[in-house]
Amino acid sequence: MKWFLIVSDLLIPMIILGILCYGILQQVAVYDVFVKGAKSGFLTVAKIIPTMVGLMVAVGILRASGLLTCLSKEIGKFTKWIGFPGELVPLTVVKMFSSSAATGLLLDIYKEFGTDSRNGLIASISMASTETIFYTMSVYYMTAKVTKTRYTLTGALLATFAGLAASVILAGAML
Repeated sequence: MKWFLIVSDLLIPMIILGILCYGILQQVAVYDVFVKGAKSGFLTVAKIIPTMVGLMVAVGILRASGLLTCLSKEIGKFTKWIGFPGELVPLTVVKMFSSSAATGLLLDIYKEFGTDSRNGLIASISMASTETIFYTMSVYYMTAKVTKTRYTLTGALLATFAGLAASVILAGAML
């Protein structure tokens, strides 16, 4: 086990060193390419700030208005039939928009139910196995100037439901 910890601590620095060595061997101006990429990344961040602010405001309005709680109670009535706790519906809905806001809700779940409880385990696993669908779609499609998303939302929602089902099954197996 100690060997595994040593390897995992060295993995990222070794990957970075490998990239640098490969770039030098290929006679690439590594630092110049890095600076160019950092500049491009900064410009991309500047472009997506309005989208990020809009999503954060929308999530804040949903939470503050009580609409999220109301919807969660109604949806929770149906999710309990399939084994998914109604108390975790707000976490699931918010996670589709903002991972950081969902993390705040996750901490509330830990305080109320405990980290090793069924709800705590399902919440933890679902946070790791679902994606911030609307944030990701808006940021990436806006940056790439994609106008036709085709089946992206449908596929992302199906993947999210699969992740939620897996979280219920895995948490059940852990208890």
